[in-house]
Amino acid sequence: MSHMPVAPPPPPSPSSPGWAVPAGPSAVLRSPVGLSQAVMLLLGLVAVADVFALWQGARSYELAGRIIANVGSVTSGEIDRADALYRVSGYVQVAFTLATAVVFLVWFHRTRVNAEVFAPECHAKKRAWTIWGWIVPVINLWFPRRIAADIWNASADGNSRSRALLNWWWALWIVDLLFGRLASRRYVAAETPEEIKGAIAGLMASDGFNIAAAVLAVLFVRRLTRMQHEKALRGPAV
Repeated sequence: MSHMPVAPPPPPSPSSPGWAVPAGPSAVLRSPVGLSQAVMLLLGLVAVADVFALWQGARSYELAGRIIANVGSVTSGEIDRADALYRVSGYVQVAFTLATAVVFLVWFHRTRVNAEVFAPECHAKKRAWTIWGWIVPVINLWFPRRIAADIWNASADGNSRSRALLNWWWALWIVDLLFGRLASRRYVAAETPEEIKGAIAGLMASDGFNIAAAVLAVLFVRRLTRMQHEKALRGPAV
């Protein structure tokens, strides 16, 4: 895009990763690099927590199979330990997911403000939707993707117009969100060993989707951050 602020400062030096360039009274260009590194680290921890949950799920799945085959082959102590560890893995997943969500939203908001500096005409949604778009039910199924696409378009150059990475990440995240909710409800409602075993299989599949979504999220965050950083270093275009 060919937007240039009034009386722009000289382009920031590549040796100064913490660039911050004023771009009007409401939008200021700030580096998303540090935030992106924190987001990617937390997404990695989410994936590790999912692997831990998969491991515990596999143990619980095997235990449920033993109960179905021969209920006397399993002691109450084994059942209690398996249940306790599986609950712990769930708590760890929730804790890392919440921490990641908070930092991700801060990063997402910053990239949106930067995108307004690059191309203020590219944005269909107001800035507040970078937060509320993830929270409001139903709307959260497409608003964040629309905002992310606008940010991508404003940050892209001729070689980075393709939004395939964004689209794949968003599609997998939606699948994981919906499948995970169904699997969790099925697990809570399960009563018999057969139902519990089937519900655990669903939760394990959900963990697999979540790992894949986390990997694509890391790639998306890294790519968009690099696009904005490189565009800022090039300076305003005439």
